[in-house]
Amino acid sequence: MLTRWKKISSMMKYENKYWTYLIDQFTIDGSKEFEYHYVHTLGSTMIVPQLENGKFLLVEQYRYLNDMFSLEFPCGSIEKEFSKIENAKKELVEETGYSTESLVEIGFFSPYNGVGDEICTVYFANQLKNFGSLPDETEKFIIHELTEDDIDKKVLTNEIWDGMTISAWTFYKTKIRERK
Repeated sequence: MLTRWKKISSMMKYENKYWTYLIDQFTIDGSKEFEYHYVHTLGSTMIVPQLENGKFLLVEQYRYLNDMFSLEFPCGSIEKEFSKIENAKKELVEETGYSTESLVEIGFFSPYNGVGDEICTVYFANQLKNFGSLPDETEKFIIHELTEDDIDKKVLTNEIWDGMTISAWTFYKTKIRERK
C-alpha cells in the first residue's frame, strides 16, 4: 500500500526571483529519515492563444540549458504579486504582443515532478488584440502563426520538443477542439 511521506523539516539552500532550492528531511512509515533536494516555485502559466483566422501563436526562442532553439506556447513563472490568470495575461502580452480578456483554464500539470514542485496551469485564449510584445531583457522571440496540422506535424518531427508545450497542446486537443 502506498503511503504519504512525512516531512520533518525543510531547509532553504538558495533562492532567486524564480525558484528556491530546498532540502527536506522526511520519513516513510515513521522509519529511517531521508533527504530530498528539490526546486520550489510559485508555479507557472502557459497560454494556448488562437487568432481569429484559426491559427495559433507560438514563440521561438533560444534555450540556454539545451543550447537549442525552441518553439513554444507563451509561458512564464508566476510572480508573487500576480494571480495565475493575471500572470497568464502578462506573459501573453510580454511574449506575443497580444492581450485578451478571454482566458479559459483547461488543465494543469507538473513539468518535472521528481525535481520540482511546480504546477503549470494552462489557459486557452482567443479574442486576441495586438499591442506589440514587451519581452524581458534576456528574452528574444520570433512569433509564429501555425495551424493545428502544422503543430501536430512539428510535434511528430520534434521541431516542437518542449514538454510543456506538448502537454498544453494535448489539453487543447482534448478539451477545446473536441467541443467544436
